[in-house]
Amino acid sequence: MVVLVSGSGTLLQAILDHQDETYRVVKVIADKDCPALARAEAAGVDKQVVALADDRDAWNVDLADAVAAAAPDLVVSAGFMKILGAGFLDRYAGRTINTHPALLPSFPGAHAVRDALAYGVKVTGSSVHFVDAGVDTGEIIAQEAVTVHAGETEESLHERIKQVERRLIVTVLRSARTDNTTGKVQFANE
Repeated sequence: MVVLVSGSGTLLQAILDHQDETYRVVKVIADKDCPALARAEAAGVDKQVVALADDRDAWNVDLADAVAAAAPDLVVSAGFMKILGAGFLDRYAGRTINTHPALLPSFPGAHAVRDALAYGVKVTGSSVHFVDAGVDTGEIIAQEAVTVHAGETEESLHERIKQVERRLIVTVLRSARTDNTTGKVQFANE
């Protein structure tokens, strides 16, 4: 698989730490220089930066080409903070998944934890879903709930969700199988 990253790489680290015969990371691609790339390098995984360009359509094609060079069965968006467009999704639809710090379809977008707290929910969580042309609207693969504690801060809740997210993505990845007829990746819990 290829993992797309933008930040510190804690989710990437969980994925790397739990590789076994069921999945293997062959390349890590970032949209900018970030600490996650050092994690890839420390694990001996090929890494590359495909910086966001002024021409967003061209960037999506360049990103898809960089992924194609590794010939993955699956692409995992692990804290990749860019929306993937048609130039990418046309090539990797059904083979790109993302994690999200909320129980989708509730609280899509970049501020899910803050939005959940502002709404006053008692339960939120983590979702793993297929990436489609919308923002966090793809088919849900797996979810796990996290109870919100009274007086909890955005930072403390987000950290507890990240702990669940790290475990959940590894469980999902270990259940992945590619359908040889359609090329779509399927998961045991779908």
